[in-house]
Amino acid sequence: MVSLTDKYKRGRKQENSSRINTLPLYILIVILFVSYILFQHAVLFSAVFGIALFLIIIVTIVIEMGGSIREEGAKKSLIELALAIIIVVALWFGLKFALNTQYPLNVVPTCSMLPVLHRGDLVAIDGVSNAAQLKAPIVNVSAKEWNSTLQNFGSEFLECVAYNASTGNVSSVFKNGDELVLYPFSGVGSILQQNQQGGNLIKYQCGLAQVKTSSGATYNEAYTKSITIGNTTIQGDRNNSIIVYKTIPQDYFYKIGDAYIVHRVYAVIRAGDNYYVLTKGDNNPGLDIQFGNYPILLESGNSYVEGRVVMVVPYLGYLRLIFSRQISEPAGCNSTIIHS
Repeated sequence: MVSLTDKYKRGRKQENSSRINTLPLYILIVILFVSYILFQHAVLFSAVFGIALFLIIIVTIVIEMGGSIREEGAKKSLIELALAIIIVVALWFGLKFALNTQYPLNVVPTCSMLPVLHRGDLVAIDGVSNAAQLKAPIVNVSAKEWNSTLQNFGSEFLECVAYNASTGNVSSVFKNGDELVLYPFSGVGSILQQNQQGGNLIKYQCGLAQVKTSSGATYNEAYTKSITIGNTTIQGDRNNSIIVYKTIPQDYFYKIGDAYIVHRVYAVIRAGDNYYVLTKGDNNPGLDIQFGNYPILLESGNSYVEGRVVMVVPYLGYLRLIFSRQISEPAGCNSTIIHS
């Protein structure tokens, strides 16, 4: 005679034997994730590992859900899933309230903030409602002067470049025989000497920065060492606040697919009652406005500034990059500007 205990044990044994062991899948997820990070500089490998990781995660979720439904029943599994969703949503809204921003968490999408922030870092963001919350110099200009500048802001899209007069070559890399000049970011227009910026509100002073590649080689790059607004000259301070801001359709960054940017505040311009933020990536040779992007309006309640970075969790944001199909490593990740 078979006891109820024996029947129960046999039933549990059959359930366990029918459940697919997902431990190898979790191990594979870890291996693929680590491989994706390690092979970021190899476009083909990073794409293969990223796509494989995405697919394995989906397969694992489906298997786990199927096993849960078989063991506990569809009703209980759905209740647990709904409860998990409610908890996640509650935590998200709790973070939004605590940090006073619509987007309390975000991910560094590029390598423009090396070596401070790396691509794939998860950042926590504290809301910003006024310029006093940002650590950066504030420069006052008249509203009339600023409005006049905005009407022809394309003239401010000038980048520091290396120019060889004998060959006519324009490059970001400085070589013997080159001189530092300014050149329209659009690539259309004339070379400007640094003393030919008389009509611009923001004037750029060019210098050289040493860049180190992932292979260990170094070279000199044309670099914006400071800017002058009116009678105020400002050099970049790597202790200034780092912010996350949304791009607008007119921005070059927006046009190449960057919906948001994580960069350091270079300066804040006060024009009448409005504040405009100038930003720069630590690993970029110039300010964002030099590359065809407009200054960011800092406006309480309707700002393009999502907030300032208050905490960083390394690499945790890679999963979001993978799920948002930002798999391949962008340009600029194989070199870092050496800051003294």
